[in-house]
Amino acid sequence: MPAQAELKPEWEFGAGATAFTLPDYRGSDESRAYLLPFPYVVYRGDRLRVDRQGARGMLFESDRVELDLSVSATPPVDSSENRARQGMPDLDATIEIGPRLNFILMRDRAAERALTLRLPLRAVIATDLSHADSAGYVFYPNLSWDARPVLLGGKWNLGLQAGLLHGSREYHQYFYGVEPQFVTPERPAFEARGGYSGAALAGSLTRRMGKWWVGGFVRYENLKNAAFEASPLVRQDYALMAGVAFALVFVESDRRVEVDVED
Repeated sequence: MPAQAELKPEWEFGAGATAFTLPDYRGSDESRAYLLPFPYVVYRGDRLRVDRQGARGMLFESDRVELDLSVSATPPVDSSENRARQGMPDLDATIEIGPRLNFILMRDRAAERALTLRLPLRAVIATDLSHADSAGYVFYPNLSWDARPVLLGGKWNLGLQAGLLHGSREYHQYFYGVEPQFVTPERPAFEARGGYSGAALAGSLTRRMGKWWVGGFVRYENLKNAAFEASPLVRQDYALMAGVAFALVFVESDRRVEVDVED
């Protein structure tokens, strides 16, 4: 067993609630607040893992290189409630899924910290559950720093991330394109192109305290010089997202498994 390796339950199950705020879409000047229940599920298997990084399948893993599946999503947007999109079709929720190649640049198990270069490439699917359409792809190379600092008398899981986003023409057109039939005096036509999609900084902090789990996140994206910056649907050149969550863990496995600092 590596020095300072930590043993945790193979799986944990509970329930909780989360409150967060998101812009209607990146570049919108209107945001929505959400309060949602969620199942708390953690699984630390050899090939399938569900943890603070999300649900992912481990396709390949060595001491320095990992290949897994990356998943993300965005909520739907009711265009009638967004000033910039008045009269335009609603935006369906999107699901992003694809491979992610991870290079572990530094890992100090004794000090419980790691630096990883992550390279996720995800296909985007727009769906309202009655149909599904392709909405291009996104590429998000980023550096991730994971550590276990001591705060308020206990160890927390700290995650910091910085990266550059890139999107295909189809992806940018889905969110920022304006077809001729939706042109107004204040909203000219816009044909999006692929390319640079913004820079992102994000941080998260989580902790398990007995049967309780608490966490929070914040994410800032700068959209200056993005390929879609000239779209009339872009009302501000940044996006800010934040949220908190808590959960009560009902049951966990007796079996313990080794975990690294990123987990």
